[in-house]
Amino acid sequence: MKNTFLVFLALSVLTGCNSVRNKNLFSEKMISEKNLKADVDYSYKKLRKLHPKLYWYISKESLDYKFDSLKSTITKPMTSVEFYAKISPVIAAIKQGHTTIYPLPRHLSKKERDAYAKKGIGPLSQFEFDIQNDKMYVIKNNSQNKSIKPGTEVLIINNKNTSDLIKTYTTRFTADGFNQTFKRNELSRNFSIYYTLENGIQDSIQYVFKHNDTLKNTVIKWSETDSLKTADKQRKKKEKTRNKAEKSKKNTRGYDPLTETYNRNLRFIEKDSSVAILKINEFSLGDYYEFYNESFVKMHRYGTKTLILDLRDNPGGRLDEIAYLYTYLADGTFIFMDDSQVVSKTSMLSGEYFRDSPFGIKIVKVLIAPVYYPYMFFKTHKKSDGNYYFSVETKPESTSPIAFGGTMYVLINGGSISASSLISSNLKGSGRAFFVGEETGGAFNGTVAGKMYVSKLPHSKLNIRFGLMVNSSNYETIVDGRGIFPDKVIIPTLEDRIEGRDPEMEWILQQLKVNN
Repeated sequence: MKNTFLVFLALSVLTGCNSVRNKNLFSEKMISEKNLKADVDYSYKKLRKLHPKLYWYISKESLDYKFDSLKSTITKPMTSVEFYAKISPVIAAIKQGHTTIYPLPRHLSKKERDAYAKKGIGPLSQFEFDIQNDKMYVIKNNSQNKSIKPGTEVLIINNKNTSDLIKTYTTRFTADGFNQTFKRNELSRNFSIYYTLENGIQDSIQYVFKHNDTLKNTVIKWSETDSLKTADKQRKKKEKTRNKAEKSKKNTRGYDPLTETYNRNLRFIEKDSSVAILKINEFSLGDYYEFYNESFVKMHRYGTKTLILDLRDNPGGRLDEIAYLYTYLADGTFIFMDDSQVVSKTSMLSGEYFRDSPFGIKIVKVLIAPVYYPYMFFKTHKKSDGNYYFSVETKPESTSPIAFGGTMYVLINGGSISASSLISSNLKGSGRAFFVGEETGGAFNGTVAGKMYVSKLPHSKLNIRFGLMVNSSNYETIVDGRGIFPDKVIIPTLEDRIEGRDPEMEWILQQLKVNN
Protein backbone atom coordinates (compact mmCIF):
# COMPACT_ATOMS: atom_id res chain seq x y z
CA MET A 1 0.00 0.00 0.00
CA LYS A 2 1.51 3.27 -1.11
CA ASN A 3 1.15 6.29 1.14
CA THR A 4 -2.30 7.33 0.04
CA PHE A 5 -2.27 10.56 2.05
CA LEU A 6 0.56 11.77 -0.21
CA VAL A 7 -1.43 10.81 -3.28
CA PHE A 8 -4.50 12.71 -2.16
CA LEU A 9 -2.43 15.75 -1.16
CA ALA A 10 -0.80 15.79 -4.58
CA LEU A 11 -4.12 15.48 -6.37
CA SER A 12 -5.69 18.18 -4.23
CA VAL A 13 -3.61 21.00 -5.70
CA LEU A 14 -4.28 20.24 -9.38
CA THR A 15 -7.31 22.52 -9.71
CA GLY A 16 -8.19 25.93 -11.15
CA CYS A 17 -8.31 29.17 -9.14
CA ASN A 18 -12.10 29.39 -8.81
CA SER A 19 -12.35 25.72 -7.91
CA VAL A 20 -9.59 26.16 -5.33
CA ARG A 21 -11.37 29.11 -3.73
CA ASN A 22 -14.70 27.29 -3.60
CA LYS A 23 -13.21 24.12 -2.15
CA ASN A 24 -11.38 26.02 0.57
CA LEU A 25 -14.56 27.87 1.46
CA PHE A 26 -16.41 24.56 1.70
CA SER A 27 -13.87 23.18 4.20
CA GLU A 28 -14.87 26.00 6.56
CA LYS A 29 -18.60 25.51 6.02
CA MET A 30 -20.71 24.15 8.86
CA ILE A 31 -22.53 20.94 7.90
CA SER A 32 -25.84 20.17 9.56
CA GLU A 33 -26.23 17.42 12.14
CA LYS A 34 -28.72 15.65 9.85
CA ASN A 35 -26.34 15.63 6.88
CA LEU A 36 -23.39 14.42 8.94
CA LYS A 37 -25.41 11.50 10.25
CA ALA A 38 -26.45 10.75 6.68
CA ASP A 39 -22.76 10.58 5.74
CA VAL A 40 -22.14 8.11 8.56
CA ASP A 41 -24.93 5.88 7.23
CA TYR A 42 -23.65 6.29 3.67
CA SER A 43 -20.11 5.19 4.56
CA TYR A 44 -21.28 2.11 6.49
CA LYS A 45 -23.70 1.17 3.71
CA LYS A 46 -20.88 1.24 1.14
CA LEU A 47 -18.66 -0.88 3.37
CA ARG A 48 -21.35 -3.50 3.97
CA LYS A 49 -22.17 -3.62 0.27
CA LEU A 50 -18.68 -3.91 -1.24
CA HIS A 51 -16.08 -4.82 1.39
CA PRO A 52 -15.40 -8.59 1.08
CA LYS A 53 -14.20 -9.21 4.63
CA LEU A 54 -15.46 -6.33 6.73
CA TYR A 55 -15.68 -8.31 9.96
CA TRP A 56 -12.26 -9.98 9.75
CA TYR A 57 -10.92 -8.34 12.90
CA ILE A 58 -14.05 -6.88 14.49
CA SER A 59 -17.46 -8.44 15.02
CA LYS A 60 -20.54 -7.11 13.28
CA GLU A 61 -22.09 -6.31 16.65
CA SER A 62 -19.07 -4.26 17.73
CA LEU A 63 -18.88 -2.34 14.45
CA ASP A 64 -22.64 -1.69 14.44
CA TYR A 65 -22.28 -0.28 17.94
CA LYS A 66 -19.39 1.99 16.94
CA PHE A 67 -21.31 3.49 14.01
CA ASP A 68 -24.43 3.95 16.12
CA SER A 69 -22.39 5.54 18.90
CA LEU A 70 -20.74 7.86 16.39
CA LYS A 71 -24.11 9.17 15.28
CA SER A 72 -25.17 9.74 18.88
CA THR A 73 -22.14 12.01 19.44
CA ILE A 74 -23.09 14.27 16.51
CA THR A 75 -25.27 16.79 18.31
CA LYS A 76 -24.42 19.99 16.44
CA PRO A 77 -23.19 21.18 13.04
CA MET A 78 -19.47 20.91 12.35
CA THR A 79 -16.95 21.36 9.57
CA SER A 80 -15.68 18.50 7.43
CA VAL A 81 -12.35 18.61 9.31
CA GLU A 82 -14.14 18.24 12.64
CA PHE A 83 -16.26 15.43 11.21
CA TYR A 84 -13.12 13.66 9.95
CA ALA A 85 -11.70 13.70 13.49
CA LYS A 86 -14.83 11.88 14.65
CA ILE A 87 -15.36 9.31 11.89
CA SER A 88 -11.74 8.32 11.16
CA PRO A 89 -11.26 6.38 14.45
CA VAL A 90 -14.40 4.36 13.67
CA ILE A 91 -13.12 3.46 10.20
CA ALA A 92 -9.73 2.63 11.75
CA ALA A 93 -11.47 0.29 14.23
CA ILE A 94 -12.12 -2.07 11.31
CA LYS A 95 -8.37 -2.77 11.58
CA GLN A 96 -7.66 -3.06 7.88
CA GLY A 97 -4.85 -0.90 6.58
CA HIS A 98 -6.32 -0.25 3.14
CA THR A 99 -9.69 0.82 4.57
CA THR A 100 -9.32 4.54 5.21
CA ILE A 101 -11.08 7.88 5.09
CA TYR A 102 -9.45 11.16 4.06
CA PRO A 103 -10.04 14.74 5.13
CA LEU A 104 -10.30 17.67 2.77
CA PRO A 105 -6.85 19.28 2.62
CA ARG A 106 -6.46 22.96 1.88
CA HIS A 107 -6.21 23.41 -1.89
CA LEU A 108 -3.55 25.65 -3.40
CA SER A 109 -3.77 27.79 -6.50
CA LYS A 110 -0.89 27.78 -9.00
CA LYS A 111 0.21 31.16 -7.66
CA GLU A 112 0.31 29.81 -4.11
CA ARG A 113 2.18 26.68 -5.20
CA ASP A 114 4.79 28.77 -6.99
CA ALA A 115 5.17 31.00 -3.93
CA TYR A 116 5.72 28.03 -1.62
CA ALA A 117 8.18 26.50 -4.08
CA LYS A 118 10.27 29.69 -3.92
CA LYS A 119 10.09 29.74 -0.13
CA GLY A 120 11.83 26.38 0.09
CA ILE A 121 11.12 23.70 2.70
CA GLY A 122 8.32 23.86 5.27
CA PRO A 123 9.06 24.14 9.00
CA LEU A 124 7.99 20.53 9.70
CA SER A 125 9.77 18.98 6.74
CA GLN A 126 13.13 20.37 7.83
CA PHE A 127 13.45 17.58 10.40
CA GLU A 128 13.40 13.81 10.25
CA PHE A 129 11.67 12.32 13.28
CA ASP A 130 11.64 9.01 15.10
CA ILE A 131 8.85 8.06 17.50
CA GLN A 132 9.63 5.72 20.37
CA ASN A 133 7.43 5.07 23.41
CA ASP A 134 5.05 7.89 22.42
CA LYS A 135 7.91 10.39 22.34
CA MET A 136 9.22 12.14 19.25
CA TYR A 137 12.90 12.77 18.59
CA VAL A 138 14.85 14.63 15.93
CA ILE A 139 17.17 12.21 14.15
CA LYS A 140 18.22 14.57 11.36
CA ASN A 141 18.21 18.36 11.25
CA ASN A 142 18.04 19.90 7.79
CA SER A 143 17.11 23.37 9.05
CA GLN A 144 19.38 26.40 9.13
CA ASN A 145 19.28 26.32 12.95
CA LYS A 146 22.12 23.89 13.67
CA SER A 147 21.80 24.28 17.45
CA ILE A 148 19.10 21.56 17.41
CA LYS A 149 21.12 18.39 17.81
CA PRO A 150 20.02 14.92 16.65
CA GLY A 151 18.52 13.06 19.58
CA THR A 152 16.67 16.16 20.81
CA GLU A 153 13.15 15.39 22.02
CA VAL A 154 10.26 17.40 20.55
CA LEU A 155 7.96 18.23 23.45
CA ILE A 156 5.54 20.81 22.01
CA ILE A 157 4.48 21.90 18.51
CA ASN A 158 2.49 25.14 18.37
CA ASN A 159 1.32 24.80 21.99
CA LYS A 160 0.28 21.16 21.58
CA ASN A 161 2.08 18.32 23.35
CA THR A 162 3.55 15.93 20.83
CA SER A 163 2.52 12.99 23.01
CA ASP A 164 -1.11 14.09 22.64
CA LEU A 165 -0.71 14.58 18.89
CA ILE A 166 0.80 11.10 18.53
CA LYS A 167 -2.04 9.48 20.47
CA THR A 168 -4.61 11.38 18.38
CA TYR A 169 -3.09 10.61 14.99
CA THR A 170 -2.60 6.91 15.72
CA THR A 171 -6.38 6.57 16.13
CA ARG A 172 -6.97 7.82 12.58
CA PHE A 173 -5.26 5.05 10.65
CA THR A 174 -4.56 1.38 11.22
CA ALA A 175 -2.55 -1.63 10.20
CA ASP A 176 -4.04 -4.97 9.25
CA GLY A 177 -5.23 -6.76 12.38
CA PHE A 178 -3.33 -6.50 15.64
CA ASN A 179 0.06 -5.51 14.27
CA GLN A 180 2.56 -4.01 16.74
CA THR A 181 4.99 -2.18 14.45
CA PHE A 182 3.21 -0.30 11.67
CA LYS A 183 1.80 2.75 13.47
CA ARG A 184 5.09 3.84 15.01
CA ASN A 185 6.86 3.41 11.69
CA GLU A 186 4.19 5.22 9.69
CA LEU A 187 3.94 8.20 12.03
CA SER A 188 7.72 8.53 12.37
CA ARG A 189 8.06 8.92 8.60
CA ASN A 190 4.89 10.90 7.88
CA PHE A 191 4.11 12.95 10.99
CA SER A 192 4.25 16.18 8.97
CA ILE A 193 1.54 14.90 6.61
CA TYR A 194 -0.93 14.10 9.40
CA TYR A 195 -0.22 17.42 11.11
CA THR A 196 -0.70 19.38 7.87
CA LEU A 197 -3.95 17.59 7.03
CA GLU A 198 -5.36 18.76 10.34
CA ASN A 199 -3.79 22.22 10.61
CA GLY A 200 -3.03 23.27 7.06
CA ILE A 201 0.29 24.57 5.75
CA GLN A 202 2.06 26.56 8.44
CA ASP A 203 4.32 29.55 7.70
CA SER A 204 6.17 28.88 10.94
CA ILE A 205 6.21 26.34 13.74
CA GLN A 206 6.97 27.09 17.38
CA TYR A 207 8.78 24.15 18.92
CA VAL A 208 9.73 23.34 22.46
CA PHE A 209 12.77 21.05 22.39
CA LYS A 210 14.39 19.12 25.20
CA HIS A 211 18.05 18.13 25.12
CA ASN A 212 20.04 16.98 28.16
CA ASP A 213 17.22 18.18 30.48
CA THR A 214 17.39 21.67 28.95
CA LEU A 215 14.26 23.15 27.38
CA LYS A 216 14.52 25.39 24.35
CA ASN A 217 11.82 27.43 22.62
CA THR A 218 12.50 27.77 18.91
CA VAL A 219 10.57 29.14 15.95
CA ILE A 220 11.31 27.48 12.61
CA LYS A 221 10.20 29.23 9.43
CA TRP A 222 10.27 28.16 5.81
CA SER A 223 13.88 27.75 4.74
CA GLU A 224 15.11 30.33 2.29
CA THR A 225 16.43 29.09 -1.05
CA ASP A 226 18.60 30.72 -3.66
CA SER A 227 16.31 30.93 -6.70
CA LEU A 228 19.25 31.15 -9.07
CA LYS A 229 20.82 27.98 -7.69
CA THR A 230 17.46 26.23 -7.82
CA ALA A 231 16.91 27.26 -11.44
CA ASP A 232 20.42 26.17 -12.36
CA LYS A 233 19.88 22.80 -10.67
CA GLN A 234 16.66 22.28 -12.59
CA ARG A 235 18.36 23.24 -15.86
CA LYS A 236 21.16 20.73 -15.29
CA LYS A 237 18.64 18.05 -14.37
CA LYS A 238 16.77 18.60 -17.64
CA GLU A 239 20.00 18.39 -19.60
CA LYS A 240 20.89 15.17 -17.82
CA THR A 241 17.47 13.71 -18.53
CA ARG A 242 17.94 14.22 -22.26
CA ASN A 243 20.64 11.58 -22.26
CA LYS A 244 19.13 8.37 -23.65
CA ALA A 245 21.09 6.11 -21.30
CA GLU A 246 19.91 8.11 -18.30
CA LYS A 247 16.31 7.95 -19.51
CA SER A 248 16.55 4.17 -19.85
CA LYS A 249 18.07 3.89 -16.39
CA LYS A 250 15.29 6.00 -14.89
CA ASN A 251 12.67 3.86 -16.58
CA THR A 252 14.00 0.44 -15.54
CA ARG A 253 14.97 1.42 -12.00
CA GLY A 254 11.86 3.57 -11.46
CA TYR A 255 12.97 7.15 -10.85
CA ASP A 256 10.96 9.15 -8.33
CA PRO A 257 11.31 12.89 -9.13
CA LEU A 258 9.83 13.92 -5.77
CA THR A 259 12.58 12.24 -3.74
CA GLU A 260 15.17 12.23 -6.57
CA THR A 261 15.90 8.57 -5.85
CA TYR A 262 15.66 5.31 -7.75
CA ASN A 263 12.97 2.86 -6.76
CA ARG A 264 14.97 -0.32 -7.47
CA ASN A 265 18.65 -0.72 -6.81
CA LEU A 266 21.03 -3.66 -7.17
CA ARG A 267 24.60 -3.56 -5.90
CA PHE A 268 27.35 -6.08 -5.18
CA ILE A 269 29.43 -5.65 -2.02
CA GLU A 270 32.24 -8.14 -2.60
CA LYS A 271 34.93 -7.95 -5.28
CA ASP A 272 33.86 -11.35 -6.59
CA SER A 273 30.17 -10.28 -6.64
CA SER A 274 29.33 -13.17 -4.33
CA VAL A 275 26.92 -11.02 -2.28
CA ALA A 276 24.18 -8.93 -3.88
CA ILE A 277 21.83 -6.43 -2.21
CA LEU A 278 18.51 -5.79 -3.93
CA LYS A 279 16.75 -2.78 -2.40
CA ILE A 280 13.17 -2.12 -3.53
CA ASN A 281 11.52 1.01 -2.16
CA GLU A 282 8.09 0.13 -3.52
CA PHE A 283 6.60 -2.11 -6.17
CA SER A 284 5.70 0.61 -8.65
CA LEU A 285 7.27 3.00 -11.16
CA GLY A 286 9.23 1.96 -14.20
CA ASP A 287 9.75 -1.15 -16.31
CA TYR A 288 10.24 -3.84 -13.69
CA TYR A 289 10.44 -6.65 -16.28
CA GLU A 290 13.66 -5.28 -17.73
CA PHE A 291 15.16 -4.42 -14.35
CA TYR A 292 14.62 -7.85 -12.76
CA ASN A 293 15.76 -9.66 -15.90
CA GLU A 294 18.96 -7.60 -16.07
CA SER A 295 19.59 -8.02 -12.34
CA PHE A 296 19.21 -11.78 -12.21
CA VAL A 297 21.17 -12.23 -15.43
CA LYS A 298 24.04 -10.43 -13.67
CA MET A 299 23.74 -12.58 -10.55
CA HIS A 300 23.61 -15.73 -12.67
CA ARG A 301 26.63 -14.65 -14.73
CA TYR A 302 28.66 -13.58 -11.69
CA GLY A 303 27.84 -16.69 -9.70
CA THR A 304 26.35 -14.72 -6.80
CA LYS A 305 25.97 -16.93 -3.72
CA THR A 306 23.99 -14.69 -1.34
CA LEU A 307 21.12 -12.31 -2.05
CA ILE A 308 19.93 -9.76 0.51
CA LEU A 309 16.43 -8.53 -0.39
CA ASP A 310 15.72 -5.25 1.42
CA LEU A 311 11.97 -4.62 1.80
CA ARG A 312 12.15 -2.23 4.74
CA ASP A 313 9.68 0.68 4.50
CA ASN A 314 8.28 -0.78 1.28
CA PRO A 315 4.56 0.18 1.16
CA GLY A 316 3.67 -2.28 -1.60
CA GLY A 317 2.34 -1.65 -5.09
CA ARG A 318 1.63 -3.87 -8.09
CA LEU A 319 0.60 -7.51 -7.67
CA ASP A 320 1.93 -8.43 -11.10
CA GLU A 321 5.35 -7.06 -10.17
CA ILE A 322 5.78 -9.13 -7.00
CA ALA A 323 4.48 -12.24 -8.78
CA TYR A 324 7.03 -11.69 -11.55
CA LEU A 325 9.86 -11.08 -9.06
CA TYR A 326 8.95 -14.31 -7.28
CA THR A 327 9.69 -16.32 -10.44
CA TYR A 328 13.34 -15.39 -9.83
CA LEU A 329 13.24 -16.23 -6.11
CA ALA A 330 11.19 -19.42 -5.72
CA ASP A 331 12.92 -22.80 -5.59
CA GLY A 332 10.37 -24.69 -7.70
CA THR A 333 6.92 -24.57 -9.27
CA PHE A 334 4.63 -22.41 -7.14
CA ILE A 335 1.17 -20.91 -6.77
CA PHE A 336 1.66 -17.29 -5.76
CA MET A 337 -1.85 -16.41 -4.50
CA ASP A 338 -5.09 -17.98 -3.36
CA ASP A 339 -8.31 -17.05 -5.14
CA SER A 340 -9.36 -13.58 -4.00
CA GLN A 341 -12.67 -13.47 -2.18
CA VAL A 342 -15.02 -10.70 -3.36
CA VAL A 343 -18.55 -9.72 -2.37
CA SER A 344 -20.47 -10.56 -5.54
CA LYS A 345 -20.33 -11.24 -9.24
CA THR A 346 -20.44 -7.52 -9.97
CA SER A 347 -18.58 -5.92 -7.04
CA MET A 348 -15.27 -5.77 -8.94
CA LEU A 349 -16.94 -3.52 -11.50
CA SER A 350 -17.10 -0.81 -8.81
CA GLY A 351 -13.31 -0.36 -8.80
CA GLU A 352 -11.28 2.68 -9.79
CA TYR A 353 -11.41 2.06 -13.53
CA PHE A 354 -11.75 5.66 -14.71
CA ARG A 355 -10.76 7.49 -11.53
CA ASP A 356 -7.89 10.01 -11.73
CA SER A 357 -6.88 8.93 -15.24
CA PRO A 358 -5.57 11.58 -17.66
CA PHE A 359 -7.95 12.52 -20.45
CA GLY A 360 -6.07 10.50 -23.07
CA ILE A 361 -6.04 7.37 -20.89
CA LYS A 362 -9.76 7.76 -20.20
CA ILE A 363 -10.44 7.75 -23.96
CA VAL A 364 -8.52 4.48 -24.30
CA LYS A 365 -10.38 3.02 -21.33
CA VAL A 366 -13.71 3.97 -22.88
CA LEU A 367 -12.74 2.10 -26.04
CA ILE A 368 -11.77 -1.10 -24.22
CA ALA A 369 -14.58 -0.94 -21.65
CA PRO A 370 -16.83 -3.30 -23.71
CA VAL A 371 -14.11 -5.93 -23.28
CA TYR A 372 -12.97 -5.02 -19.75
CA TYR A 373 -16.33 -5.19 -17.98
CA PRO A 374 -17.42 -8.59 -19.36
CA TYR A 375 -13.95 -9.94 -18.59
CA MET A 376 -14.21 -8.83 -14.93
CA PHE A 377 -17.74 -10.24 -14.69
CA PHE A 378 -17.02 -13.69 -16.10
CA LYS A 379 -13.68 -14.03 -14.28
CA THR A 380 -15.58 -13.88 -10.97
CA HIS A 381 -17.00 -17.24 -9.94
CA LYS A 382 -18.93 -18.75 -7.03
CA LYS A 383 -17.48 -21.64 -5.04
CA SER A 384 -19.15 -24.38 -3.03
CA ASP A 385 -18.70 -22.33 0.18
CA GLY A 386 -21.21 -19.81 -1.17
CA ASN A 387 -18.63 -17.02 -1.60
CA TYR A 388 -17.54 -15.33 -4.82
CA TYR A 389 -13.89 -15.32 -5.92
CA PHE A 390 -11.76 -13.50 -8.45
CA SER A 391 -8.68 -15.32 -9.73
CA VAL A 392 -5.39 -13.51 -10.26
CA GLU A 393 -1.87 -15.01 -10.03
CA THR A 394 -3.46 -18.32 -8.90
CA LYS A 395 -2.17 -20.71 -11.56
CA PRO A 396 0.93 -22.89 -11.02
CA GLU A 397 3.99 -21.02 -12.27
CA SER A 398 7.50 -22.21 -13.06
CA THR A 399 10.61 -20.43 -11.89
CA SER A 400 12.82 -18.56 -14.31
CA PRO A 401 15.72 -20.50 -15.87
CA ILE A 402 18.04 -17.98 -14.20
CA ALA A 403 16.24 -17.97 -10.82
CA PHE A 404 18.52 -17.29 -7.87
CA GLY A 405 19.34 -20.54 -6.09
CA GLY A 406 21.69 -19.38 -3.35
CA THR A 407 21.20 -18.23 0.24
CA MET A 408 18.64 -15.48 0.70
CA TYR A 409 18.09 -12.98 3.51
CA VAL A 410 15.09 -10.63 3.64
CA LEU A 411 15.12 -7.37 5.62
CA ILE A 412 11.70 -6.31 6.96
CA ASN A 413 10.23 -3.78 9.40
CA GLY A 414 6.96 -2.11 10.34
CA GLY A 415 6.96 -0.19 7.07
CA SER A 416 6.84 -3.41 5.03
CA ILE A 417 3.16 -3.63 4.14
CA SER A 418 0.71 -4.72 1.46
CA ALA A 419 2.50 -6.24 -1.57
CA SER A 420 5.84 -6.38 0.26
CA SER A 421 4.16 -8.45 2.98
CA LEU A 422 2.49 -10.67 0.38
CA ILE A 423 5.77 -11.64 -1.26
CA SER A 424 7.32 -12.00 2.22
CA SER A 425 4.63 -14.47 3.29
CA ASN A 426 5.45 -16.58 0.23
CA LEU A 427 9.17 -16.50 0.99
CA LYS A 428 8.57 -17.20 4.69
CA GLY A 429 5.92 -19.87 4.18
CA SER A 430 8.06 -21.77 1.68
CA GLY A 431 11.12 -21.53 3.91
CA ARG A 432 13.01 -19.94 1.03
CA ALA A 433 14.60 -17.08 2.99
CA PHE A 434 15.90 -16.07 6.41
CA PHE A 435 14.20 -12.94 7.75
CA VAL A 436 15.94 -10.18 9.73
CA GLY A 437 14.45 -7.08 11.36
CA GLU A 438 11.04 -6.62 13.00
CA GLU A 439 7.48 -7.79 12.36
CA THR A 440 6.10 -6.51 9.07
CA GLY A 441 3.37 -3.88 9.12
CA GLY A 442 1.28 -6.02 6.76
CA ALA A 443 -0.39 -9.25 7.83
CA PHE A 444 0.93 -12.73 6.99
CA ASN A 445 -2.54 -14.02 6.10
CA GLY A 446 -3.26 -11.31 3.56
CA THR A 447 -5.01 -8.00 3.18
CA VAL A 448 -8.14 -6.57 1.54
CA ALA A 449 -6.76 -4.52 -1.32
CA GLY A 450 -6.12 -5.23 -5.02
CA LYS A 451 -8.71 -3.27 -6.94
CA MET A 452 -9.66 -0.25 -4.83
CA TYR A 453 -13.01 1.51 -4.42
CA VAL A 454 -13.26 5.23 -3.65
CA SER A 455 -16.42 7.16 -2.86
CA LYS A 456 -16.96 10.77 -1.81
CA LEU A 457 -19.38 11.20 1.08
CA PRO A 458 -22.24 13.35 -0.25
CA HIS A 459 -22.29 16.10 2.38
CA SER A 460 -18.87 16.30 4.08
CA LYS A 461 -17.04 15.44 0.82
CA LEU A 462 -14.61 13.17 2.66
CA ASN A 463 -13.26 10.28 0.59
CA ILE A 464 -13.66 6.73 1.85
CA ARG A 465 -11.38 4.15 0.23
CA PHE A 466 -11.10 0.39 0.62
CA GLY A 467 -10.16 -2.77 -1.28
CA LEU A 468 -12.53 -5.06 -3.12
CA MET A 469 -10.41 -8.24 -3.01
CA VAL A 470 -8.90 -10.40 -0.28
CA ASN A 471 -5.27 -10.81 -1.39
CA SER A 472 -3.48 -13.66 0.35
CA SER A 473 -0.62 -16.02 -0.43
CA ASN A 474 -0.86 -19.78 -0.71
CA TYR A 475 0.54 -20.02 2.84
CA GLU A 476 -1.24 -19.32 6.11
CA THR A 477 -0.30 -18.94 9.76
CA ILE A 478 -2.47 -19.73 12.79
CA VAL A 479 -1.50 -16.36 14.32
CA ASP A 480 -4.11 -14.33 12.47
CA GLY A 481 -3.86 -10.56 12.32
CA ARG A 482 -0.11 -10.36 12.77
CA GLY A 483 2.70 -9.81 10.31
CA ILE A 484 5.64 -11.87 9.14
CA PHE A 485 7.90 -12.39 12.14
CA PRO A 486 11.67 -12.25 11.58
CA ASP A 487 13.93 -15.22 12.32
CA LYS A 488 16.35 -12.74 13.87
CA VAL A 489 14.80 -9.76 15.65
CA ILE A 490 16.86 -6.59 15.31
CA ILE A 491 15.27 -3.19 15.89
CA PRO A 492 17.42 -0.07 15.39
CA THR A 493 17.78 2.08 18.48
CA LEU A 494 17.47 5.86 18.52
CA GLU A 495 21.26 6.04 18.58
CA ASP A 496 21.44 3.80 15.50
CA ARG A 497 19.07 6.11 13.64
CA ILE A 498 21.00 9.21 14.64
CA GLU A 499 24.38 7.77 13.69
CA GLY A 500 23.05 6.30 10.45
CA ARG A 501 23.94 2.75 11.45
CA ASP A 502 22.22 -0.25 9.91
CA PRO A 503 22.35 -2.99 12.58
CA GLU A 504 20.21 -5.41 10.55
CA MET A 505 22.51 -5.29 7.53
CA GLU A 506 25.59 -5.38 9.76
CA TRP A 507 24.33 -8.56 11.44
CA ILE A 508 23.81 -10.31 8.08
CA LEU A 509 27.25 -9.34 6.80
CA GLN A 510 28.82 -10.55 10.03
CA GLN A 511 26.99 -13.86 9.70
CA LEU A 512 28.33 -14.26 6.17
CA LYS A 513 31.88 -13.74 7.44
CA VAL A 514 31.36 -16.28 10.21
CA ASN A 515 29.84 -18.84 7.85
CA ASN A 516 32.62 -18.41 5.33
